Amino acid sequence: AVREFFGSSQLSQFMDQTNPLSEITHKRRLSALGPGGLTRERAGFEVRDVHPTHYGRICPIETPEGPNIGLINSLATFARVNKYGFIESPYRKIVGGKLTNEVVYLSAMEEAKHYVAQANAELDKNGSFVDEFVICRNAGEVMMAPRENVDLMDVSPKQM
Repeated sequence: AVREFFGSSQLSQFMDQTNPLSEITHKRRLSALGPGGLTRERAGFEVRDVHPTHYGRICPIETPEGPNIGLINSLATFARVNKYGFIESPYRKIVGGKLTNEVVYLSAMEEAKHYVAQANAELDKNGSFVDEFVICRNAGEVMMAPRENVDLMDVSPKQM
């Protein structure tokens, strides 16, 4: 059964070992195709398009051109897959209005409950927000929120 899976399954591929970068990229690849997934012919624009829950989890840039566009993607730079198969993104906690060094990984469902500031939001030397209102994300929407409401911050400006 194991030999059959690795030899003939639609989910099995030979490793791209042209160079170290291509190998890492291949290992971080995500597919919506195959058994239990979609077919190229039946996948519409809404499936292929970028969704707010992809932020920090699925790279919006790295996808092939042609019939597989949006169906084959890659994990974002800081993303990881948890033991239940959910893609998680890292955030720094804000406690009492001050940024901490504690990093938590959240799924898209967990993130929706929080106000998440961008990593480049201006902070003072104590780790508190300088501005009264901060650009942040909440439940998939980008908004200006009072700094008291913000409880998480992206770990890097490259986290998209």
